[in-house]
Amino acid sequence: MAAWWRAVRGVLLDISGVLYDSGGDGGGTPIAGSAEAVRRIKASGLKLRFCTNETQATRGKFVEKLQGLGFDISVAEVTAPAPAACRILKERGLRPHLLVHNDLVPEFAELDKANPNCVVIGDAAENFTYANLNEAFRVLIGMEKPVLISLGRGRYYKETDGLKLDVGAYMKALEYACDVEAEVVGKPAKPFFESALAEMGVPPQQAVMIGDDIVNDVGGAQQCGMRAVQVRTGKYR
Repeated sequence: MAAWWRAVRGVLLDISGVLYDSGGDGGGTPIAGSAEAVRRIKASGLKLRFCTNETQATRGKFVEKLQGLGFDISVAEVTAPAPAACRILKERGLRPHLLVHNDLVPEFAELDKANPNCVVIGDAAENFTYANLNEAFRVLIGMEKPVLISLGRGRYYKETDGLKLDVGAYMKALEYACDVEAEVVGKPAKPFFESALAEMGVPPQQAVMIGDDIVNDVGGAQQCGMRAVQVRTGKYR
């Protein structure tokens, strides 16, 4: 065992591509050995936080699906972009125009969305139509100071039937068209990792991030002073 591993007190664990591949009739397929790995981490006494950029469902529905796939996981253990974005929107008095998946909309139910003064974009999947992207573009371009908040910036992810474009591709289109830089809420943003570490009560030097994305999981964690491990599942190529 490497010497640095003996100092680890907490584990940040990505979900999609690490624990399971999403898609298919059952909502996804667990990766072999992943449910047992979660159980062993918890049994070891290490602190565990699930750190995901999932934005195709509310955190509650997402956890419910994972529990159905055999994972020992609770809502309180999950750090996800949408709840973090809602806190930011409330703090800054922002009224979002949402370009997100239909199943994520309930996360924003308590926010005022009339006369929007920002755009929030997530992994909208089939909602990424020309008409919807153009509507978001028109909202942004009509602002004196456009505010674009992106729930992650991934390039692609893996489902059971292959690789899929992620929110980052569409975020970049709006950035280019509106000459604006998006504020990223989610991996690899440093505040997102810092929030997960604070929730665990573990400093970065004593934590390790495990993920399948070399940029958003591994790179983002390293920028926060953590160790990181890339698994050879999910989007690993």
